[in-house]
Amino acid sequence: NINAWNSAIAEITGYSKNEAVNKPFVSTYIQRKHQEKVSKIFGNVLRGKEGSNCQLEVITRSGETRCILINTVKRRNKDDSRIIGLLAIAQDVTEHTKRDREVASMARELRQLLDLANVPIFGIDINGNVNEWNEKTAFITGYSREEALDKPLVSTFILPELRQIIEDIFDRALKGDETSNYELEFRTKMNESKYLLVNITTRRDAESNIVGVVGVAQ
Repeated sequence: NINAWNSAIAEITGYSKNEAVNKPFVSTYIQRKHQEKVSKIFGNVLRGKEGSNCQLEVITRSGETRCILINTVKRRNKDDSRIIGLLAIAQDVTEHTKRDREVASMARELRQLLDLANVPIFGIDINGNVNEWNEKTAFITGYSREEALDKPLVSTFILPELRQIIEDIFDRALKGDETSNYELEFRTKMNESKYLLVNITTRRDAESNIVGVVGVAQ
């Protein structure tokens, strides 16, 4: 049961100290689907195991869910050092968690758009290995995404006599020099040649560091 409840947690939850004290924390303020996990975490601390950071979803007075990041520490009797409870130090991370979920949702949508696009899209990392291979590329080449991922694109899928030229184009793109409307000849799983008109674009991370190359073809 709760025996400490400061003004910060009162502000987060909407419950005053008088309302919260002596209430069972888990069954009162934690969503039912998370209660078993939280009880286990608290139980471990009360049995003497070291606490660690964990994220909880608490139910506020208005029925909202707030995400808090807590670190739990044991509380001991000052006379004989017996464990008599635990103290949770919390941080409200609701907005941060919401942004993370929005970004993850957007990433899933982009992945779906990429996979289902009606044009071939493929990509390589800075080492030239395949890290993007959508369904249209798989259909045209005969190689599934699983077969293509992590393979060196040029030596695996490009005809030997064209490899040096394509390698040079990809190397330039990895330095930021992009290429438009280049006719790329792929070798398919059936050992046929497929010609794709490709725009080769430099791929960058959130800090604008070059992390690979993307090819969008037709």
